[in-house]
Amino acid sequence: MLEEFKKFALRGNVVDLAVGVVIGAAFGSIVASLVGDIIMPIIGAVTGGLDFSNYFIALSKNVDAAAYVDAKKQGAVLGYGQFLTITINFLIVAFVLFLVIRAMVKLQKQEEAKPPAAPPEDIKLLTEIRDLLAKR
Repeated sequence: MLEEFKKFALRGNVVDLAVGVVIGAAFGSIVASLVGDIIMPIIGAVTGGLDFSNYFIALSKNVDAAAYVDAKKQGAVLGYGQFLTITINFLIVAFVLFLVIRAMVKLQKQEEAKPPAAPPEDIKLLTEIRDLLAKR
């Protein structure tokens, strides 16, 4: 059973998947930082200092905090600012993945567009002989 697991774990698809998951997690952290630390502050500055992460609607009368984190501790709140941030995060990730896949498709098309290599001389000769015999 250990030998079967070893064959499974070292199969190319499993290793590729593991690498993809690790890179995906790292990429997610980068995009989360890009959104939270760069894009959202710029949007906040353009909109007059608004901070989306603190936008919420209190669902309980006990909630009187100004910050979303504090309001969550006091009672039920709808944190639509967090949802906006995560939605923007998703759109950025999706757009970047679209650009990466588009670039890969272009590279594959360029490789396919290359003319095939000329056949070796012996194959050329055999092809000529076949064509001559087919004409008879």
